[in-house]
Amino acid sequence: MAERLPADSPFVPRPGPGFQPGQKSLLQGTVARITFHSPQSHYTVARLEVDNGQLVTIVGEIYPLREGEEIKVSGFWNFHPRYGMQLKVDQWEKIEPATMEGIEKYLGSGLIKGIGPTYARRLVAAFGLETLTVLSHAPERLLEVQGIGRARARRIVEIWNEHRGMREVLVFLQGHGLSSNLALKIYRAYGQETVAKVKENPYQLADEIYGIGFVLADRIAGQFGIRQDSPHRVRSGIRHLLQRSAEEGHCYIPLQTLTNHVVSLLQIDENAAAGGMKDLSEGGEVVFESEAEEVLPRVYPRALYEAEKRVASALRRLSSGAPELSLARGSEIIDRLQTRPEFFLQEEQKQALLLALRHKVLVITGGPGTGKTTLLTHLLKLLRHCQFRFALAAPTGRAAKRMEEASGEEAKTLHRLLEYNPRDGAFQRTEENPLPADVVIIDEASMIDLPLMDHLLRALDPKSRLILIGDVDQLPSVGPGNVLRDLIESRAVPVATLRQIFRQAAESLIVVNAHRLLEGRALWLPDTAAGKDFAFVARDGPEEILAALKDLVQEEIARQAGDPSSRGVQVLTPMNRGLLGTIRLNEELQELLNPTGETVGSGGSRLRLGDRVMQLRNNYEKGVFNGDLGQIAAVDKTAGKITVDFDGARVAYESDDLDELSLAYATSVHKSQGSEYPVVVIPLHTSHYMMLYRSILYTALTRGKQRVILVGSRKAVALATRNVRVERRFTGLRGRLMSRS
Repeated sequence: MAERLPADSPFVPRPGPGFQPGQKSLLQGTVARITFHSPQSHYTVARLEVDNGQLVTIVGEIYPLREGEEIKVSGFWNFHPRYGMQLKVDQWEKIEPATMEGIEKYLGSGLIKGIGPTYARRLVAAFGLETLTVLSHAPERLLEVQGIGRARARRIVEIWNEHRGMREVLVFLQGHGLSSNLALKIYRAYGQETVAKVKENPYQLADEIYGIGFVLADRIAGQFGIRQDSPHRVRSGIRHLLQRSAEEGHCYIPLQTLTNHVVSLLQIDENAAAGGMKDLSEGGEVVFESEAEEVLPRVYPRALYEAEKRVASALRRLSSGAPELSLARGSEIIDRLQTRPEFFLQEEQKQALLLALRHKVLVITGGPGTGKTTLLTHLLKLLRHCQFRFALAAPTGRAAKRMEEASGEEAKTLHRLLEYNPRDGAFQRTEENPLPADVVIIDEASMIDLPLMDHLLRALDPKSRLILIGDVDQLPSVGPGNVLRDLIESRAVPVATLRQIFRQAAESLIVVNAHRLLEGRALWLPDTAAGKDFAFVARDGPEEILAALKDLVQEEIARQAGDPSSRGVQVLTPMNRGLLGTIRLNEELQELLNPTGETVGSGGSRLRLGDRVMQLRNNYEKGVFNGDLGQIAAVDKTAGKITVDFDGARVAYESDDLDELSLAYATSVHKSQGSEYPVVVIPLHTSHYMMLYRSILYTALTRGKQRVILVGSRKAVALATRNVRVERRFTGLRGRLMSRS
């Protein structure tokens, strides 16, 4: 590791009148030296000589770049404690060198294979300031230069045209408001066809390139003068709305609702919207389906429509299978096991075990402290006694780890259980290769979305049993569907509901308040001095709540021996926006808990070495999924990578991948599902009124294992307690299970 230069060293640029941290600058100069370049991510560190001869450091995804090139860059200044002042580049473009010296250095830098310093010197001597024009428009004149024959000239021209084409594409994209990072992503996807494809249909960027949404594609299209009612625009807008609806948990949208959204978003009439939906239907992308009582049909993305039908059919088929044990035989086995002192059952737990033996599909649900974990351990003893093979799984790594610790048996994530193969982009466990288990038990089943349930059921052997354990009062899955609630409400499968709170659990205020909340009763709100596992810190204004929250987080970290990453303390908030939303809270907590961590990434990235981060989307290739929490554990400058530790699994990210991560000192309650934290701090204010309802607060409370602290106003707590809104989603699974058709 390089030795850090002393603070007063003349070789470390200091903040000065022209270069202030956080200030935006536009510079033009010559690339004097490329200090570092990653061929994978194109992260580059270079020294730029500006007009006054001063050398400044620029960093970012700046590619292709060669020493001697003239470039124009814009970005924000940042003072790095080791490397001094750096301009983090967010936009850049090349300027052709205007002097003979610049042209010679530019061509002699190795940019064009076949032109080294010697041939660069000869070319400039022959053509002077017209050298680049000759290469572009009169390449036959290269034969006039001594030592350049037809074969070398042809090779030089091919490479020059390829380089010029890439440069023109990147300039074109950046000229339409795209960052250099996104421009490179697009160029890698389309190559030399980029300009033609983007001009023909800019909306395919939103459909095919991660990180470019409909709004950005629409802005680019507007610059090309594409009509508001262009079929490309209408179809892309409908896809965008269907995708956004799925991200909100819906499997379909009522036709009139979708039509209204399309008309509002695109500012077109209903006929044009109907035409776009018809095009997508005829192309097989969407499905229209009408229920008997509905005047207008539902509009499904085809993938969700097919998944919903398969799930309903598989559950009906599985649950109709004949039980292998009679009621009398099952009762006899359980009674025999109950003679053992370690096998004590309450009556409702015994009934749940009987249902597990008698039926092919069973749902077990109950709130905190009702013995779901105890029931699981007894269930496994029963299955071993009956010599059944079983497999345990949960939707997330943290939930699977808790399941494993509680049961003493191996538990996997559902993706690992189903053996996802990133090379093939598919699960290996299917109808043709089912899971080798007589009983499959899934914990935290409220988190299972429709597509994942579809894959699970397709991987079950027809002779297998399925047991789903979860708390139906928690928020539904992050992904589309409301599988657990639909199953329970359809009454298509047996449900064992655990209601009795165990004596030990009843001593916990977390458990007591969770159940009081479900009953709509006022919470017990002792202050932090009471020494309980649940506390309330009364503050009224958002600024007061923020200040108290920061103090509480620091106190709780100190209580846990100063864990600098705050891994034992999690802030959960109902919303993303506002002073008490995830975005602002993460900024505040990062500065509080990790103020000096080395910044990673480029061009304004706010991630730092040591930061706690969350994965924002499923990345099957990396084996990390939406909502997974980790910590930035290493930065590899040589390879241009960072490494994130996800509970012992280390995952590498190129700088192009950093938009898949966000800070996670504070997360939304929705994103916390399936996780459990030693300490949970929850800010509540009436400004959260849109999200102040019972299931949000209930889910947040039940994430805490040792201690939960509410900080906020009593009015906000009362609003959340009274508001019994259940998050309803547009799903057809319940109806399909009830109709059995």
